[in-house]
Amino acid sequence: MASLTMYPDDEHLTGSARFAFNLYMITAVLLVVVFMLVGLTMRMSQTGWVGVPPKFFYQLLSMHGAGMVGTMVLATTAVMWFFLRKYVRLHLWAFVTNYVMFMAGALCIIFAVFIGGYAALWTFLYPLPTHGMGMWSPHASALFMLGYLLIGVGELIFYLDAAAGIIKVHGNLGRALGLQWLFGGDINPDHPKTVVASTSMIIANSLGILAGAVVLVMSLINIFFPQVAIDALFAKTLIYWFGHMYINAAIYMGVIAIYELLSRYTGKPYPLSRVFLWGWAATTVLVIIVFPHHLLMDYAEPHWFLTLGQFASWGSGFPVVVVTVYGALTNLWRSNIRWTMPPRLMILALFGWVAGGFGAILDGTIRINLVMHNTQWVPGHFHFYLLLGVLAMALSLMYHEVGRRTNGPPNSGSDRVGFPVYVIGGLIFVFAFLAGGHASVPRRMAEHLQAWTFTDKLGSIGAMLVVLAMLYFAIRITAGLLRSSRSGGADVGAADAAG
Repeated sequence: MASLTMYPDDEHLTGSARFAFNLYMITAVLLVVVFMLVGLTMRMSQTGWVGVPPKFFYQLLSMHGAGMVGTMVLATTAVMWFFLRKYVRLHLWAFVTNYVMFMAGALCIIFAVFIGGYAALWTFLYPLPTHGMGMWSPHASALFMLGYLLIGVGELIFYLDAAAGIIKVHGNLGRALGLQWLFGGDINPDHPKTVVASTSMIIANSLGILAGAVVLVMSLINIFFPQVAIDALFAKTLIYWFGHMYINAAIYMGVIAIYELLSRYTGKPYPLSRVFLWGWAATTVLVIIVFPHHLLMDYAEPHWFLTLGQFASWGSGFPVVVVTVYGALTNLWRSNIRWTMPPRLMILALFGWVAGGFGAILDGTIRINLVMHNTQWVPGHFHFYLLLGVLAMALSLMYHEVGRRTNGPPNSGSDRVGFPVYVIGGLIFVFAFLAGGHASVPRRMAEHLQAWTFTDKLGSIGAMLVVLAMLYFAIRITAGLLRSSRSGGADVGAADAAG
């Protein structure tokens, strides 16, 4: 069971561990601001407010898609590491190696896009990357894919280290998931939710990363040895397995912050339950097999495969979402919580996760997918759960750690202004996308017809508010994380936070 102590000693960071954590989080918030500015530029280009040539637009779109997803995973990997290290032994070298490989991969992607001119989007769908039509060379595509490979291998190294630590303590990954308690027996109330969620993502995302590595290596071989052909449908299947699993891992690693922190701000226990274990066991399986809903337009796929994706789409989000949201709401009930920044961000994250998830379930339904998939409904739903869900999860831990270093839960006047600006801007931004999808405005188009620009303008205004708020968050968090604790990480009790 998560501790009710606001800042327990076993979370206190010193020396190299503190430096590594700061690197992860400060890098993440700064990159988020940069990629938000890229996104705002594209939205304003579609309105006609700024002029971005189509060629450069698709370079920006490639950079924004790859960069923002990678940054979300970078941030929530730090969330998982921060809490999991209390329960199992994690080697700092693995955590640092992941960061170094991420940055190396990011540099490869940046050079591929802005120096090499790569503009085939995050999907690198075969054979498009090798047919740049004079806009980019195959070598730029190879550099982009190498960047992906470095980032994926770095994450896999971190997972393998975490898996070894979990197995050493719990015997195997099944016991770490709590499978021994699904059908009976007395549940150990001290079994950490963090271990359950981490184990789930180690299993699921390791498979996704391996699928990505296979198709990346195949694609790289094809670039340098064109006579080695790839089955296009097989390549697309592996790409979407990798892509879907990778971004889902960002959500499920980020939710660990809610499991660990919410009870400290409510002052009430958040106990482990059999339903919770069933939810995570089901999600571990469903999140692996749900990705075929991205392939519903590929009629050449086996029918059973697409049917599997359809049913998994309806079921995959519910187990963990339901147990997490229900557990959080019962924990909030009559808690007299003090609404400082961390709990505000946690509750926003739950809302963004659920609301964005419903949009995803709708889009993953065949009859709706036929109409909506190539419209702005798609960026609407995934920006919903990334911007108002995943990012808020990571920010809640960042603000919580800032509170440790300033001896009190952060709740300044600027925080109280920045938070609603972020929420209101985010809602305007995502609903503009969803409204565009409802009106059949296509996605991934650099130039828009005049009839489409109303939602573009609305979305641009929302994006401006979000960027302003995020710029403030980035400055606030960076300054707070670089600050030394006044009393070496002295405790602040849960009663102080709830009082």
